[in-house]
Amino acid sequence: MSKISKRPAIRMPTIAEDKAITAAARSDPDAQPLTPKQLKAMVPTQALRGRPKSENKKLLVSVRYSPEVVAYFKSTGEGWQSRMDGVLRQYVARHSRSA
Repeated sequence: MSKISKRPAIRMPTIAEDKAITAAARSDPDAQPLTPKQLKAMVPTQALRGRPKSENKKLLVSVRYSPEVVAYFKSTGEGWQSRMDGVLRQYVARHSRSA
């Protein structure tokens, strides 16, 4: 039977401890409270997460390629899907001009 570990209980500071913590923080020149202007300029974390939105959105499709083609592009290393896309874009560009 395995032990179930419990998280330690959270102990909130007393009013006196809270005042002492606040006083210590305010006396530290490197830990001053943010101004209303600084607070307004802050961006929510969720807005910063993930990859930036691309202007050239790509479509998610399901395509079947021959094993040799996939093996070749995978053998070129990380980013093989982007390289495959580049080759297809070149093909489209070449064949669109002649039409």
